[in-house]
Amino acid sequence: MKKTILIINAHQKYDGISEGKLNKAFVDTATAYLKENKFNVIHTHTEQPYSIDDELQKLVKADFIIFQSPIYWFGVPWITKKYFDEVWSAGYTTVTCSGDGRTREDPSRRYGTGGLMNDKSYMLSLTYASPKIEFDDTNGFYDGKSIDDANIGTHKIFQFCRLQMLQTYAIYNVHKEENLNLEKELEIFRKTLKANFLSN
Repeated sequence: MKKTILIINAHQKYDGISEGKLNKAFVDTATAYLKENKFNVIHTHTEQPYSIDDELQKLVKADFIIFQSPIYWFGVPWITKKYFDEVWSAGYTTVTCSGDGRTREDPSRRYGTGGLMNDKSYMLSLTYASPKIEFDDTNGFYDGKSIDDANIGTHKIFQFCRLQMLQTYAIYNVHKEENLNLEKELEIFRKTLKANFLSN
């Protein structure tokens, strides 16, 4: 039976600053590559109008989620946080989680163990203006944090619902177009898709 992958395009357009072409290139590349490899692919674009019920059904259908997002001011676009607040909260008790995991009956249950999506996995794919050198360096802007450390808030949204983390992809320094080799980056991206979705 074919597995289903939901690609969430979290891009929010800002004229003259971030038009969305780069994130769309990754969404299109993932879609083509995964369809070639016999996956069902479904989509959400958080900037476009959506039905909460339809979005919850996508979460039910998905075996995997690819979260494709720019990083604005060190986090996801506000409209994407709104999507999580509206859609994932609407799945409380039915799709996303049954609470935070703690119960009066069982004090050993820990916070963050109430997720209902433990049969699914997720991948972050991020577009950054920051240069790569600023990560994993105690003298860098991110104080030695890795790309995953710097995005712990986004990771925890998925992990609170008990999805399993796959390898993260990121492209850096995206506003320095003279240094951006998109074809090379898309090849690295495909290799990350292969490692995450075709290695098992």
